[in-house]
Amino acid sequence: MGIRRVRGRVLLVTAVALGLTAGCSAGGSGANAPSVEKPVLNVAVVPAGDSAGFFVALDKGLFKAQGLTVNFYAADSSETAIASQVAGTYDITGGNYISYIQAQQRHQADLDIFAEGSVMEPGTQGIYTMPDSPVTTLADLKGKTVAINAPNNILYLLTASVLAEHGVSPRSVHFAMIPFTEMPVELTSGAVSAIVLPEPYASGAEEGQGGVPLADLDQGATTSFPVEGYVVTKRWAAKYPRTLAAFYRALEQGQRIADTSRADVEQAMVDMPAPFGVSAETAAVMALDSYPVSDGPPGSVDKVRLQRVVDVMHQFLGFPKFDIGSMLMGGG
Repeated sequence: MGIRRVRGRVLLVTAVALGLTAGCSAGGSGANAPSVEKPVLNVAVVPAGDSAGFFVALDKGLFKAQGLTVNFYAADSSETAIASQVAGTYDITGGNYISYIQAQQRHQADLDIFAEGSVMEPGTQGIYTMPDSPVTTLADLKGKTVAINAPNNILYLLTASVLAEHGVSPRSVHFAMIPFTEMPVELTSGAVSAIVLPEPYASGAEEGQGGVPLADLDQGATTSFPVEGYVVTKRWAAKYPRTLAAFYRALEQGQRIADTSRADVEQAMVDMPAPFGVSAETAAVMALDSYPVSDGPPGSVDKVRLQRVVDVMHQFLGFPKFDIGSMLMGGG
């Protein structure tokens, strides 16, 4: 499908060149391409490191170069974003694959995954406690309360996988649903024994509240796990094909820069719309995912990689058999 992951974040010269030629990559610039059907878009993504490609594109004006005005909305969770997308409030959303697949299987939505967002790397998703916590091993979490941001989502799946591989039944742990921004306070107050965080929230909790990592979720069955993707409804994709193509071109430019230039990711994280921007200090230490890049049209995603998500969902969530091709343009 023409998928490749660009590595080597030190390739700053390449990233700078891409930034300077934002409107001139394959597919043409906004000025030369056919006009888009819908120039103003409402886009909801989770304001986290998994969305770095989007935020780089937003920060560098890559969407504008394609003739698009993108209004960013922060998604507290993919579940809430999906409901608003189906209702027509959001044109495009970016979030964890688990929630999208669940919505599709339950016929709550009819979605197309048109681009990959992130693949987990070491340190980008983890379980955190406090330095004086009696919880020092995963086994200590039995009977304890652990905070995640939404039920049965990507963070639950990753945590359940790691717990199971260390001999701890996920059912022996109580999971509480708490927004990322509130988790550090709940941890320091003792209301929860551990919190599950992605970057940059994880590094922020380490710096701000002294949180310490208990376990890196990039291990075992979920090593290098696909985390985030970008979706539209099938009806929206059919109605606005040129708009989708323009958005996709800008996003892929952002993905490529995010995967090669740490400096650009750090700047984009600092520049995230208020109140989500992080400090330069946090941006400098946060771990980064890898950001898949495609040379093909919208929908050119790695089907094998995404089917892996379904397989792990079946293993740890009891999810029924499901063909990820039903969510890919042209049936995968």
